[in-house]
Amino acid sequence: MPLRVDGIEISDERIREEMQYHPAPSLEDARRQARDALVVRSVLLAEARRIDFEAPAPIADPANKLVEAPEEALIRALVDSEVRAPEPSEEECRDYYAENPSSFRSPDLLQAAHILFAADPKDELAMAKARTRAEAALARLRADPGLFPKLARELSDCSSAKDGGGLGQITRGSTIPELETFLFALEPGQICPIPIRTRYGFHIARLDERLDGRQLPYEAVRNRIMVYLRERHWRQAVREYIGRLAARASIEEAEAEPAPEGTGCGDSCGCAKSAGGAP
Repeated sequence: MPLRVDGIEISDERIREEMQYHPAPSLEDARRQARDALVVRSVLLAEARRIDFEAPAPIADPANKLVEAPEEALIRALVDSEVRAPEPSEEECRDYYAENPSSFRSPDLLQAAHILFAADPKDELAMAKARTRAEAALARLRADPGLFPKLARELSDCSSAKDGGGLGQITRGSTIPELETFLFALEPGQICPIPIRTRYGFHIARLDERLDGRQLPYEAVRNRIMVYLRERHWRQAVREYIGRLAARASIEEAEAEPAPEGTGCGDSCGCAKSAGGAP
């Protein structure tokens, strides 16, 4: 099913080669993305030829022995030359800040400790033994929470044992999700009432301190917002530029030719027609 852009054919083989750069949930999605990328590339190169755009010197990276391909250099320079994007206004930056408050908070910080009873989750017997040990230690801690550092040094299979199980400061995403979920649900000074199962075994966890994040002032994040919106405007301007070029181009994808009547199915292929079923 060859693809033609302004009469220039892009073969199925070329599309298959391009698919490796477009990981997708299905082959159909990967093919569609590869096809679209090749169409974009073709219309940009065609525009460069139409306006007789001068090819720039490719960017070279001697350290990694990489040199930009001539066509990539041409496309980069063409887009840089032809696309203009508006600068974000102060009002737009302030509106974005007001509409996305959760993006501009300092992270919540936890100080926590744990005791790890290590086991391979694929080994049911090892996991059962680890859980039994964890439950026994947890029973001792219910009677005397002050034993936590001592038990961590004696029992924990984590390198934090030498620090009494201390994990230091924890932010969201800095530890495994299974453990994090419980830690952020605890109150300061509370020991989790159940052993926590994770990919490493079972944990006894204690939250020592919580410092909730705070909203950062606009002035502290203004430059970050400006950079983000500038990049967003640029991407939109590039999409619109490519869209205008594609709208002018002749893009054809040949349909697969149907098999001539009476051919393509043998008498014993097993399909509905050969079995006398409905057409």
